[in-house]
Amino acid sequence: MACTCKDPNSEAFNLQNFYENDCPDWRRAHPIKTEEYLNLYGHPLPPLSGIDEEKIKELCRITRGYVFTAIDSAKSGHPGGSSSKVEQLVTLLCSGAFRYDSLSPKNPGRDRLVWSAGHCSPLAHSLNALVTEALLRKHVRPFPAKYSLLPKDLVNFRTLGGPSGHCESHYALQDASTGSSGHGLSAGLGFALLHRSCGLPTKSFVIMGDAETEEGMSFEARNVASNLGLSNLIVLLDHNGYGIDGPISEAMNSPIVNQWRALGWNVIEVDGHNIRELAYAYKIAEHGFENKKPTVIVSHTIKGKYYGNLEDTCTSHGTPLPHDEYLAVMKNLGFEKSKESGLSNLEVIRASAGKGSFNYLVERLSVAVNKILSEDALIAIMDMALPDKAVSDHTSIRRPDELPPELIFKEGVPKATRFATEAWFEWMMENTGYFYVGTGDLSGSILTKKAEDVHGIITPENPLGRGIRFGIAEQNMAMMMVTMSQDILPRGFRPMTAFGSYGVFTSMMANSVRMGLVNNAMNPDAKSFFIMLAAHDGPETGEDGPTHHGLFWMSLFMAYPGIKVYKPLDANEAIEMLFCACERDEPVAFSVARPNTPVFERNETTGIPPARETCNGAYVFKPYANNGKRKLPIAVAGGGLMANLLKTLPRVEKHFDVKIIAVTSPELFEEYRKHDFLSAQRVLSDQERKTVVALHNGWSGFLYPVIMTTEQKNRVNGIDRFLASGRPDEIYLQAGFDPDGLAEILLKR
Repeated sequence: MACTCKDPNSEAFNLQNFYENDCPDWRRAHPIKTEEYLNLYGHPLPPLSGIDEEKIKELCRITRGYVFTAIDSAKSGHPGGSSSKVEQLVTLLCSGAFRYDSLSPKNPGRDRLVWSAGHCSPLAHSLNALVTEALLRKHVRPFPAKYSLLPKDLVNFRTLGGPSGHCESHYALQDASTGSSGHGLSAGLGFALLHRSCGLPTKSFVIMGDAETEEGMSFEARNVASNLGLSNLIVLLDHNGYGIDGPISEAMNSPIVNQWRALGWNVIEVDGHNIRELAYAYKIAEHGFENKKPTVIVSHTIKGKYYGNLEDTCTSHGTPLPHDEYLAVMKNLGFEKSKESGLSNLEVIRASAGKGSFNYLVERLSVAVNKILSEDALIAIMDMALPDKAVSDHTSIRRPDELPPELIFKEGVPKATRFATEAWFEWMMENTGYFYVGTGDLSGSILTKKAEDVHGIITPENPLGRGIRFGIAEQNMAMMMVTMSQDILPRGFRPMTAFGSYGVFTSMMANSVRMGLVNNAMNPDAKSFFIMLAAHDGPETGEDGPTHHGLFWMSLFMAYPGIKVYKPLDANEAIEMLFCACERDEPVAFSVARPNTPVFERNETTGIPPARETCNGAYVFKPYANNGKRKLPIAVAGGGLMANLLKTLPRVEKHFDVKIIAVTSPELFEEYRKHDFLSAQRVLSDQERKTVVALHNGWSGFLYPVIMTTEQKNRVNGIDRFLASGRPDEIYLQAGFDPDGLAEILLKR
């Protein structure tokens, strides 16, 4: 039966009529009469105005040539998923449903694009090169060289200085650094929630592979997205049926559509290589469904499409063809004059491009940019949506010269440090409209509820809230909140997030945090600030048994570059360290304890310095008495432990002249030593580091940087930073672990 539905480009287009009245035969396999499911697969659809299918096919052919040439040049990469997604992504660029400014790829009014299938970087980079080539051919200026790639750059794929092996957000058309399977949906969810909570009309598009849905956190993300009614979240699901090892049915046998529909998502099924069906799906997804739920477009595709004898196999996932087979594939794609070198083949692709295809792409990109509102208009929308919220972000907030009463805890009265973060989060929520807080179903225990209640929990009825209910879903929570904090909103505002669980459970959030730190390192322009709250730290939760002892969690986060672990001794120190973290604008893993611990009296009588001293990472809590006895420096981390030490101190001082160094962040103290060595020496000298006794109520490695002398540290060599993509020999060279670098290290001994 012919379809007589009206053109979705026209104002008369009506989604309800489309699949109920005009197209009664849309159901192919499921007799479902609800509006949440639409099957366009194989359905006869009239052409869409503005969608030149022949030119898009030609752009897809060029893009595949780029993809296969990049992989052949590197002899590495992921051809299977990259090739199966070509039509989906090229059609998206041309559809008119995607807000994008090719001359300002990070325009704050753009739709966000997240490659959850981050391994499909050959396609991501090739799309970038495709747009670049189109702009240059049309002599469009100014050219955004900072974010873009030239086609010739593709031959340096996966080499040092060349396009990266996985997607990174400093490129155009890539808004999050991805690569860990299943994490990108949570990242896209973070963007969608952030923008809706600011009243913005932008959407978040996520590119996923079907095998990713096996990952548990993708369930967590789908559940939260549906529950919050995030209709501005659209997933492009590449359903090619294969993971790396084999068919996804070996691990997940339920129908893919059911997995999304069961969680309340709208589902559109299409042939993922059919441009018309894809264009319709994007128009419908852009229009949205009446239920205001997120949408997934399930595209049935062939893995490794057109990739020779690896087509429709799991082997195509990460296996490049031999060079001669690559050349045969290129000729089958119509690049008859393909040559040996990658650069030459890129010229062959360029020369054989169909007439007008690049011009058409530029025309469609102009449609995409015209959908973006001006920044003034976006700011006006935000101001109207958030009239009762402070118009500032965390970067403008500094510690008041005189702290408000709610941020001062009475000295001498025990108080758990978790009450300090509770008070500071509430204060911060009242002073900025761009602060988000949530926990893994523990707000009443970790004490984030007061902050959440300032503007309320985000719900479909309260979309402008600032508290988030994640449920017991730590991985999704961390990935969402980390990603939200790395976005840049109109007016240049940067969101700040705080999220938490018990310290012992933070290991479940570690990879999500790591991905955020990678993004910070690879794209400093989008560097984020977030607070990961590690609550109930230490052994004080002993009655819960070893499953809840917060003893070892710090090891993960101290190993990651770009984040520091803060462990204040008392509530007043916690307030000071929170302001310190905010002013440094650097992510922190923040330790707080459950039981009440002493709030130390800081005056001339006790000799304990002001709590602000804690921001150096260590300070002299008690100096030597200079009583002639043998000197004993003691480094202490943990307020409860310090309280116990003070109780036994009189007995110790019968034999020693004791100096106590309070340690709140060894990493901060190491920076202090670099920037103000003499002052740091007065806290803990190199001579004292040889004899200091270190005490920590958790993982001993937390204090390794404190007890190690400079000489000892020089004997430890490692890689302490993120490294750029490159071949193994290049990576070793970067790290100074190449043969010459190792010789230099060893010959100094």
